Amino acid sequence: MTDVHAVRYGYAATPGGQVHYAEQGDGPAVVLLHQTPRSLDEFRELQPLLATQHRTIAIDMPGFGNSTPLPAPQRIEDYARGTLAALDALGVRQAAVLGHHTGGVVAVEIAAAAPDRVSALVLSSTPWADAAYRASHAAGPGVDDAPRDPGGAHLLTWWDQRRPYYPPGATALLDRFVRDALAPGVDPREGHLACARYEMEHRIKLVEAPVLIVGATGDPFSMPALEPLARNLTGAAALHRAVIDGTVALMEDKAEDVAAAVLPFLRSAVR
Repeated sequence: MTDVHAVRYGYAATPGGQVHYAEQGDGPAVVLLHQTPRSLDEFRELQPLLATQHRTIAIDMPGFGNSTPLPAPQRIEDYARGTLAALDALGVRQAAVLGHHTGGVVAVEIAAAAPDRVSALVLSSTPWADAAYRASHAAGPGVDDAPRDPGGAHLLTWWDQRRPYYPPGATALLDRFVRDALAPGVDPREGHLACARYEMEHRIKLVEAPVLIVGATGDPFSMPALEPLARNLTGAAALHRAVIDGTVALMEDKAEDVAAAVLPFLRSAVR
């Protein structure tokens, strides 16, 4: 007998290559999409909490983690297409989609491109990627951005760029970020640049599913986006908001608070 509470790891074969995933729980499906340059490890703490009521599928988005690398320039549409192909391979016709930071942008594109596949949407600390955002990132993302150095200086640069946006003394969380940034074939800049190539202001209006927007008070990239996201989700069936005391590492550091906001929303939105 299969233990639905155990984490099951695997690879979904898609036209674009292998997509690595971790599956846990039973019930209505929920797909978990990580930020740049993380992996499904970002949901290590949250996934078992959601799995008490749902079939959760955390994936390494194409180009990240243990999934097949993608060539540059990468696009949000590439990540979304690969995610949908992975769901096809896993026999998932419809799912709620939870995305954090870059994962939230990908979640918007999935809901816009395939509205019949998305039962609900959770946008956590998702940037508002409009023309001003694209212009502000023209010279680079400002984080996870350092030339590879034979002496390893890029590791400290990545660490120092991230540290102000993580909880104080979060060495273990930063270790996990660096490990993902060093995954074979991963360019830590590309996911950020993919967001800056995406015309969200046009695509977000096509979202039809109920939406929960989650903001983190200690994440300066999150809070300013709440209002324009809400204002432009003009086609969403219902719109809800939750603000949590957290940082960029919201999924890992405040998993119980995230679950407390997400589970009631999914119960009301997913039938």
